[in-house]
Amino acid sequence: METPDIIYGKNSIIEALVANNREINKILISKNIHTDTKISKIKELAQERGIIFQFVAKEKFQPYAEFNHQGVIAQISPIKYMDLDEFLENKNYVNSSLVILDGVEDSHNLGAIIRTCVCAGVDGIIIPSRRNVQVNSTVEKISAGAINYIPIIKVNSLVNAVQKLKDNNWWIIATDASAKDNYYDVKYNDMNFAIIMGAEHAGVSKSLLKASDFIVKIPMQNSFNSLNVSNALSAIIFETLRQKLKNNK
Repeated sequence: METPDIIYGKNSIIEALVANNREINKILISKNIHTDTKISKIKELAQERGIIFQFVAKEKFQPYAEFNHQGVIAQISPIKYMDLDEFLENKNYVNSSLVILDGVEDSHNLGAIIRTCVCAGVDGIIIPSRRNVQVNSTVEKISAGAINYIPIIKVNSLVNAVQKLKDNNWWIIATDASAKDNYYDVKYNDMNFAIIMGAEHAGVSKSLLKASDFIVKIPMQNSFNSLNVSNALSAIIFETLRQKLKNNK
């Protein structure tokens, strides 16, 4: 048996891993259960497929108390992620845009970002397989259906993804509060570009800042520098659209 967000029980999860036809975001294993051959098999299959598994306290399973989960739950995605190579091979991109999310952990933020990107005509969103919220039913709901109109690209390494984009004629624009340039000073019209947004508490990682072609900020009127990541993206992405529309007149 399944709910929209999870597969539960040892046998069901093993079957899903063997079939390999579901997008599994993460597997949770209770610290309180004894490791047996089935748990070992789940760990082995998860490692083979690059799926994260975590040993967590039994309290994590309280929302699923009505299910016979046997101390194991697989969190599944309501969508099928796209591979970056597949995205790049889809068409010849001209003045196209991507959004890269580095460490965004809130489902509501991701849902709002997806909705904004669809409204602004962004071509895809890249998320890492670790340390970033994955697509779940909350994300789907907050996006108001927009999730069905944009590719969500999941990668194991954002640094490698950025390098691949650069090798394919994409320019990388990172956001950072201490940047010298403002986001509206960049001319977005004559290039394929990817905008990197970091989480509020950590920002974009140093390795991605180093790999970027431009680093920009949103100027603030006072020292209260804590603009929500989805709101920050809206400001930047609609400036890119404004420039594009103005250029097409």
